[in-house]
Amino acid sequence: MARATPHAPSELDQLPDRDPQETAEWRESLGAVTAHAGEERAAYLMRRTLEHGRNTGLALPGLLETDYLNTIPTAAEPQFPGDEAMESRITAWNRWNAAAMVTRGSRLGLGGHIATFASAAWLYEIGFQHFFRGKDDQASGGSGDQLFIQGHASPGIYARAFLDGRLTEGHLDRFRQEAGGDGLPSYPHPRRLPWLWEFPTVSMGIGPISAIYQARFNRYLTGRGIKDTSGSHVWAFLGDGEMDEPESTAALALAGREQLDNLTFVINCNLQRLDGPVRPNFKIVQELEAQFRAAGWHVIKSLWGTAWDDLFRLDTSGALVRRLREVPDAQFQTYATREVGYIREHFFGADPELAQLGRQLSDAQITECFHRSRGGHEPRKVYAAYRAAVEHRGAPTVILAQTVKGWTLGEGFESRNANHQMKKLDNEQFRTMRDLLELPIPDSALAGELVPYVHPGPDSPEVRYLRERRAELGGPAPARKVRPVALPEPSAKPFDALAKGSGSQEIATTMAFVRLVKDLMREKESGRRWVPIVPDEARTFGMESLFPSAGMYSPLGQTYDPVDRDQLLYYKEAENGQILNEGITEAGSVADFTAAATSYATHGEPMIPFYIFYSMFGWQRTGDQLWAFADQLGRGFMIGATAGRTTMTGEGLQHADGHSPLLASTNTAALTYDPAFAYEVGVIVRDGLRRMYGPDADQHEDVFYYLTVYNEPKVQPPMPEGVEEGILRGLYRFRTGEAPAADSPRIQLLASGTAVHWILDAQRMLAEEWGVTADVWSAPSWSELRREALACDEAQLRGEDRVPYVTRALEGAPGPVLAVSDWMRAVPDQISQWVEQDWSSLGTDGFGLSDTREAARRHFGVDAESVVVAALSRLARRGEVKRETVREAAQRYGLA
Repeated sequence: MARATPHAPSELDQLPDRDPQETAEWRESLGAVTAHAGEERAAYLMRRTLEHGRNTGLALPGLLETDYLNTIPTAAEPQFPGDEAMESRITAWNRWNAAAMVTRGSRLGLGGHIATFASAAWLYEIGFQHFFRGKDDQASGGSGDQLFIQGHASPGIYARAFLDGRLTEGHLDRFRQEAGGDGLPSYPHPRRLPWLWEFPTVSMGIGPISAIYQARFNRYLTGRGIKDTSGSHVWAFLGDGEMDEPESTAALALAGREQLDNLTFVINCNLQRLDGPVRPNFKIVQELEAQFRAAGWHVIKSLWGTAWDDLFRLDTSGALVRRLREVPDAQFQTYATREVGYIREHFFGADPELAQLGRQLSDAQITECFHRSRGGHEPRKVYAAYRAAVEHRGAPTVILAQTVKGWTLGEGFESRNANHQMKKLDNEQFRTMRDLLELPIPDSALAGELVPYVHPGPDSPEVRYLRERRAELGGPAPARKVRPVALPEPSAKPFDALAKGSGSQEIATTMAFVRLVKDLMREKESGRRWVPIVPDEARTFGMESLFPSAGMYSPLGQTYDPVDRDQLLYYKEAENGQILNEGITEAGSVADFTAAATSYATHGEPMIPFYIFYSMFGWQRTGDQLWAFADQLGRGFMIGATAGRTTMTGEGLQHADGHSPLLASTNTAALTYDPAFAYEVGVIVRDGLRRMYGPDADQHEDVFYYLTVYNEPKVQPPMPEGVEEGILRGLYRFRTGEAPAADSPRIQLLASGTAVHWILDAQRMLAEEWGVTADVWSAPSWSELRREALACDEAQLRGEDRVPYVTRALEGAPGPVLAVSDWMRAVPDQISQWVEQDWSSLGTDGFGLSDTREAARRHFGVDAESVVVAALSRLARRGEVKRETVREAAQRYGLA
C-alpha cells in the first residue's frame, strides 16, 4: 500500500469550497475503500468515476496513461465484414513472397529487411481490404487516401502488388537493382517508382511530420474552396523506435489543436528498434500514450490477442494488470523467446496472487499468450481499431498496435535483437514458415538454390477477392496518379514592372520578390493557387502587406480581436486564409511546402507554393526533408531571404549564411539561383512558372526553384536587352569595361547576388585609379552552369561535340577571371574547370560575425577595395602590372 503524504499545495486551494464537509466525506470514503479493498480497487473506482463524469459532459481532464490493456474489449469489437480465412491466405502469400524476394536478393549482397513487414502484415492487409481508398474513389474526388508506408515494410507492399498483378516475378527479382532500369527501389521512392509510391518515408521522422501537414493541407484546400478533401484520410505507418526522431513528435500538438480527425497514425509497437529494445527498462507504449494524449489525440491501444481474455477474467485481484504495467519492454521481449518454466518463475512468480492465477493456466495457454498472442496479429482487433479511428470525430487518432518483430519467420527471427539485420531465411526456415502459414508449396519446390515466388493464379479465389475489394474501395493502393493540369501563363505586367528597374528608389531583392508575388496573387486564373509559407518571419521579409488582403489560414478563423485591428496592415486570420504562417518551425514549414508542392499529384490540383525563410535555417536545418521533397517530385519556389554571409547586419555566426547554395547544389531537382537584380528575379520566377505549371501540361518538369534574395536596398537597374537566356543559364555580361588606354590590362569580374554591386564599384576603381579595364558579369546560377557543363562532359564521352555554355560565354574574354560572391569560395569554384582563362575567387569562407556590412566585408576580403587588390594581384602574376602596384593599392585601402 502506498504511504499517505501530507496535503500538498493544489491549484484548487485558491478557489472557494462551497461545502468543505462534503469534500472531507469524499476523501474519507476513498480512504476507506483503499484501507478495506486495496489500492487497485480504489484506483479502479476513481477511474470509473472520472470516466462516468466525462461521459455525462463534465469538464474533467483525461488521464494521460491507462492500464496496459486493449482500449477496445473483445466484446465491444464490431462484426468483421470480410472473409477472414480468405484474407489470412492472402496475407500468407504476401508474407512468403516478401521473404522470398529479400532472400533471393541477398545472394547478390543487396540486403533488404524482412522482420518489419512480418510483424506488421495484418496492419497493412486490413487497411487494404477494408479502409484505404484508391485514386478512382469518387467519394474522395479522385484523391483517395494518403498512405505513408513505413519504409522497411516495402517488401510486403511489393509482394502484394505482385499478387494483384501490378508487378511480375521479374520485377521482384530486380529488387534493389535499379541501374539497368525497371528495378524496384529499396524503399518508398516516388522519383524511382512514380506510379506506385506517393510518399518517401524511410528517412525516419519525415513520415510522421509529413503526414500531419498533409492532413492539415487537405483541410486547407477545403477551406480555400480549391477542393473538397473531406473524403480523404491520411494514414501513417510508423515504428515505435522511429518515434524518437524529433520530427516524429514535433507537430503532434498542431494535429491535436486543429482537430485533424482525417489523420490516423498506426505505430507498430514490436518493442524493437534496429539494435535492440526501444525502451529496455521502460514501456514505450505507455510513454507514447501519454505523449499523444497530452497533445490532444485519441489513443487506441491494441496490445493483446484474444487468448489473453481468459487471463484477464481470472484477474480478480488486479495482480495481472499490475504486473503487466511494471514489466519493462526488454523483459517482455525475453518472455516471447523463453520456455514456459521461465515465464512461470519470473512473471507469475513475482506475486503470490499472480502465482495462484498462473497455476490455473496450462503450458499451452502461457505459450500462446506470451509467444504469439498480440493485438497487431489478429485481424479482428486491427479492424476494430481502424473502424474506431475513422469514426472518431474531433481529434486525430493514434493506434498503438503491439506485435512481435519477425512474426511467422521462425524462432531464429522472432523477437531477436539482430533481426533487423537478418536478410535471408534458409530452406529449413522456409519449410517451417510454409507449414505455419499452411501454404500449398511442395518440398520439391524448396529443393533448389532459389526459393520460389508463389502465386495462386490470376483467376484464383484469393486474387479475385483482393481485386473486388480494391475495386470497391477505388482501385489499387498504394498508387500515384498524375492528371496533368495546365495553368494559364500570367500576364506580363508584374514582370515588366521589375524589368523597368526602380528608378532612384532603393529596394532589396527580397522586397522585389514579395512585390512580384503579391501582383501574381491577383491574377484571375492562377492567383488563388499561390501558397505563401513562412516560419514566423513575414514582417522581416516585408510581407505584412499580404496580411489583410490574403489572410492567414486558420480552421477557426479569427476568434479574437487582433491588437492591431485599427491599423491598415492588421494581423488577419481566416478559414479561407491563403498564407500558411507556421510559427517558428522550419521543419513544419517544409512539410507544408511539400504537401502544397505535390498537390498536383495527390489531389490533381496544382498549387504554387513559395516557402520564404531565414536563409541560414533552410538547407542547413531541413536538408533531409528537402531531399525527400525532391524524391516526392515537388514543384514550387524556395526563397532564402536575408541571404549572404555579410549582408544581414548584426546577427552573427548562427545567422550569417555563406554556404546554402553549395548545400542546395547537391539536390539534383533544385534549380539554384542567386539573383543580383530585381529583373533577374522576374525572369527566373517566370521561367519557373512555365517549366513547372505552364500551358503545356505534358511538359511540366519535376523540379523546384531555390532563390537567394537579400535585404540590402539597392537601386535596381532596368533589364538590358537580350539577357534572359544568360540569366537562366547562369551567366551574362552585364557591363563592358571602358578601356582607359588601348593597352590597358584587362580582367573579367564575375559575381552573383549582392556581390555584383561590389565588383561594379571595383570596376570603376580599377579604371579610374589603376588604369585597368574590367568587364562585369552577373552569374545568377553557378550550379546551373556546372550542371550543364557536366552534361556536356558526359556527352563528349559518348562522342558528341558539346562545349559548355560557360566556356562559350567567356570565350575570347581577355585577361584572367576573378569570381566574387557573398558565399564561400567553393560556390563559384564549381565552374572553374570549364573556364579557360586563369581562375581565382574571393568568398566568405569561415564563420560569420556580428558587425556592419562594411566591416564584415572587409573582414572576409570581399569588399570593393579587396576585389581591386585581388584583381591587381592576378594581373601582377601575369606580369601585366607591377608587384609594387599591388602593395601600393593594399596600403592605400588599409589592407596591408
